Amino acid sequence: MLLLNNKVALITGATRGIGKEIALTFAKNGANIAFTYISSEDKAKALETELKSYGIKAKSYKSDAGDFKAAEELVNIIISEFGTVDILVNNAGITRDGLLMRMSEIQWDDVINANLKAVFNLVKAVQKPMLKAKKGSIINMSSVVGIKGNAGQSNYSASKAGIIGFTKSIALELGSRNIRSNAIAPGFIETEMTSSLDEKVVQQWRDLIPLKRGGTPEDVANLTLFLASDLSAYITGQCINVCGGMLT
Repeated sequence: MLLLNNKVALITGATRGIGKEIALTFAKNGANIAFTYISSEDKAKALETELKSYGIKAKSYKSDAGDFKAAEELVNIIISEFGTVDILVNNAGITRDGLLMRMSEIQWDDVINANLKAVFNLVKAVQKPMLKAKKGSIINMSSVVGIKGNAGQSNYSASKAGIIGFTKSIALELGSRNIRSNAIAPGFIETEMTSSLDEKVVQQWRDLIPLKRGGTPEDVANLTLFLASDLSAYITGQCINVCGGMLT
């Protein structure tokens, strides 16, 4: 059964890691995919080709979601080419880690703009077609550090905590129009970014997790698929952890 057959999904930051796995999982379930990237055009075109191999429509767009006007223009272009947007996955994000005493204003602003303002920009842009259709699923990628905090990541933690509050507020605003809004809070997810870390350090993190392993992009993608599909038709305003029990 194709859970997202003929639906149109917009996924930000989909050329690697969690975003890429979400795009592939959605394509395997029949969704047409519009996705964004910032710099890696080669990776974007390669993913576009891979997604199309599943018999769906796919197109990449170079766009900075942190730019309000660019986000609005992006959604307008996607609507003109795909017809609508049924699912929005705000996945793109950055880190600029550092202790507060050393953190610059630029480091703070860059993270808040890329992680939190981008979510506002795109949700505001997609609400028009979703309101018209009287349906839609908005999924915003938060983090466990948005719930518990993390030393050296005050900017990132603040942006991810803000996403949770924003997500819950939008669920209250748009629920009466059958538009759902949920957040996902991944824990320690092993991607190509974590593969460069010292194996002993990584194993120490695994040992602290009740399931004794790091998460995979597939773990996050499977929950995203559930929240995007009609299987979660009565779920909105929630933040669901994908952390192997880390926060238990």
